[in-house]
Amino acid sequence: MSGEVSEPIKKCSLILKNAKSDTEKFAALFMVTKLIKGKDCNQAGKRMLFESIGFDFLRKLLTSKDVPDDCPASVYQSVALSILTCFCEDEQLATHQDMLDSIPVFLGIVSTCDDDEYDDNLIVINEAYHCLQSISQHESGRLALRRHDVITKMAQIYTQRSFQIDEALTLIVTLVSRFGANSWESDPKLFHALLQRVSLDFETDHAERKFELAEMISALLFHCRRDLVARSVQGEIWPECLYKGISDILTSKIGKAQRDPALKLAANAVEVLGIEWTLHDVENPKKFFLLLLQLAAIEVRMQMDNKSFNQCVQQADLITACFIILELSINYMSTDQLDLDQKDKQQVYTGLKGAFSAVLGVLVKLANDTKKDRLQKTEKAFAYAMVRVLTAWLAQETTAMKNHVAKVLPFLFKLANESFYESRDYRIAHKADNVDDHEQQPPADILRVMLPAICHLVVEEEARQIFLKEKEEQVLYDCLLFHWSIAHYKKPPVPRAERLKRMNEPDPEMTPQQLDDMKDSRTAIVSLCNILMNITVLEAKLVEESTLFAQLLRFIFENLPELKDIPDNLVMHGHLAVLGLLLLKQQASKIKKNDFSICRYIQTTIRFLWDAYNIDESNDPQALVVSLQYKEHWFEIMELWFLGMQTMSGIIKLIPWISEFAIESGWAEGIVETLRKVKIGTLPPNVKLAYEDFLSQLVDANPAVAPVLKKADALKVADLLHREHGLSRELANETTTDYLTAFRRCPDNPDMALAQWRSQLWQDVLPVTHKHLAVELYGRWLEWRYRYLALPAELQNMLQTLRLQYLLGIITNGPTAAQWEKIDRLALNKYFDCILVSSDLPWAKPDRNIFYAACHYLGVPPGQCVMIGDKLETDIQVSGGDRHGTRTGSDVYFPRPPIKPLTIRPSWG
Repeated sequence: MSGEVSEPIKKCSLILKNAKSDTEKFAALFMVTKLIKGKDCNQAGKRMLFESIGFDFLRKLLTSKDVPDDCPASVYQSVALSILTCFCEDEQLATHQDMLDSIPVFLGIVSTCDDDEYDDNLIVINEAYHCLQSISQHESGRLALRRHDVITKMAQIYTQRSFQIDEALTLIVTLVSRFGANSWESDPKLFHALLQRVSLDFETDHAERKFELAEMISALLFHCRRDLVARSVQGEIWPECLYKGISDILTSKIGKAQRDPALKLAANAVEVLGIEWTLHDVENPKKFFLLLLQLAAIEVRMQMDNKSFNQCVQQADLITACFIILELSINYMSTDQLDLDQKDKQQVYTGLKGAFSAVLGVLVKLANDTKKDRLQKTEKAFAYAMVRVLTAWLAQETTAMKNHVAKVLPFLFKLANESFYESRDYRIAHKADNVDDHEQQPPADILRVMLPAICHLVVEEEARQIFLKEKEEQVLYDCLLFHWSIAHYKKPPVPRAERLKRMNEPDPEMTPQQLDDMKDSRTAIVSLCNILMNITVLEAKLVEESTLFAQLLRFIFENLPELKDIPDNLVMHGHLAVLGLLLLKQQASKIKKNDFSICRYIQTTIRFLWDAYNIDESNDPQALVVSLQYKEHWFEIMELWFLGMQTMSGIIKLIPWISEFAIESGWAEGIVETLRKVKIGTLPPNVKLAYEDFLSQLVDANPAVAPVLKKADALKVADLLHREHGLSRELANETTTDYLTAFRRCPDNPDMALAQWRSQLWQDVLPVTHKHLAVELYGRWLEWRYRYLALPAELQNMLQTLRLQYLLGIITNGPTAAQWEKIDRLALNKYFDCILVSSDLPWAKPDRNIFYAACHYLGVPPGQCVMIGDKLETDIQVSGGDRHGTRTGSDVYFPRPPIKPLTIRPSWG
């Protein structure tokens, strides 16, 4: 029977127990080795022999230096280790406390592998390593090895020794694979030293060991403290060694057995070092980048095309490594830092499209499989990986394969939502830990990485309707609340009993992990705001009636004023402020005049809009500039500022009493004072228009504003009337304001020529004594008007460049004569292939037919057009483009999500 002990083992055990001296016991040990290796020695027999020998005797042999003169110095150790290596095959013996207590002895032996003492007895070193490796195969053994700091000692051996170092590296990889990033100290010097030695070996070795080292380096990088390594890698040469070694493999004729470990290693390298690591070749930086990207795309297609989900899971490690390369490459290309020619772009686009077609195919099959609701942990992890890489692509390219995307979108939302709530609950439960735990990583949050893609998807009609059908706005609201709790960090309250003690103590510094989490949550909130802005504008009726969006508006009212006024919060602050304005505009009918809960919010939003521009920080005292505080982030908030100004103007029209905040805060007067100081012709037309529109709405909404404008001397014609024609300052301002009001009310008269009609308007508002000046004032006003409206040189250059490759058109609402005057005076005909004025046609924006007419004149299908607008109500909100097949310009109109659109398509329609 398997539990019975053979007679020879019983006899040997008896001899060992009855030995009267160490010499007799030592002699009997030579029988033990032979018996243990015999086929009749079972687990019970090994344990009987182990107990008969006694570990005290084996420890004595391991540590004794009293060796007979005619014997090798390590004879006792050699015998003891040969016995222990046999015993270590049994888990109970390998993890025996006496065995674990001997770990320092084993370490002492392997650390002397370069000493002359062991030159003639290599077996001792091998057997000591064998014992350590056997111990490392079991959890209690791994914990004991960690307590004895074996990783550090093995790393020192690998970096400093030249003999039998592969065993040390194997032991390191075994332990870091168990303990993850917590295996390493906060000082990265040892890690860098280890990577330097192993990477150099990887680069210079050209045998099979090269691929074994590739797998080991992958494990080291995967389980390192990535943030710490990334911050301290500057000046280290191991990244270059890795680059040369991987490049050597991937540019050679190799098979799958060599390519797979190289791709996995490359994926871990770019994840730790960043995709910029692939641009190491100074002469041709994009060569290796493009090679790696193409190989990853091809591998994904090979492994996933026409394959089932189960088949793909079997290759999950390799496919996921390729996903990492694809995601990071796509994100990097979106920054436009890589100089790709048209051929490169075409090849990249073709490769990516093929890869993502394969990914979508597997996702569609999984979405239709009943197994989708019963995924095991590893299967779910792979499903999450597919969603993550696909959404990285969709964040840049939403038109390709959109029919397939629509089919699988509900399933993508389901997976993303599950991952968010699981991750959120875990992080909330562990929030009180307040430590950097690299061993326990929170569950993946796929919704977080999906946000930029959702921002683009909701612009498309079909995807947006799926979004709403799945009630994804509720999930995003929960997501916003969660990320707000992180980004708007509040130190935990101090217990009353400890307040006196802590009064003079400095606040505890936040950990690097907390700071990273706050940064990520700020970015997440920006993406969430962009999505919700698009929904607010494109689904105005739903937002107006939605209880959820009313809750969101209330949340912004109550929380935004509490946000710390620090530079890191500026972009997030602006997005929340403008989202609040858009929601307030849609729900204006529900706002009551005595509801002053919005007071602090409006004041906070005014401050955001007011502080964007000033003269004080300009080198030219007559030039308006973006304030220094905003300059660093201006690319992210420039369009947001214009949207905020425009929406604020619309809100004042709907909720006139809000204008009081603009007056009481001094903002209206501040705008006018600033405009008065700016040199004519230097004010950007779009900024001037934003301010003028806002001030005009203020005047219409609140009679108290007009005196402010007059007092500030803002109008140029009023200045002319006062200086050259003797009108009092007050009368000149009043006359000019009256003219502008009349002009905006009716810019032309179809029964009269433009010049005649506008001169008539001047004559109507001028005092009797100055009515003869009407024609002159109209001429001067017209001159100044078009000086302000003139296209800047950079805008002209942009239009000329665009027209070399695209057909351009204008659709404008307004009276025929007035609009064509602007078109002719600004010489717009030379930049555009089609110009439509609503008064010349039966339709005006937002009627879909005027958009169809433009497509017809250009000879381009609506689906191949991009429409860019600057007015919510006529261009974006219910545009014929968005609802009927063209792509709206919300990427231009709204603040872009953190990742810019990817421009790698060879051409548009």
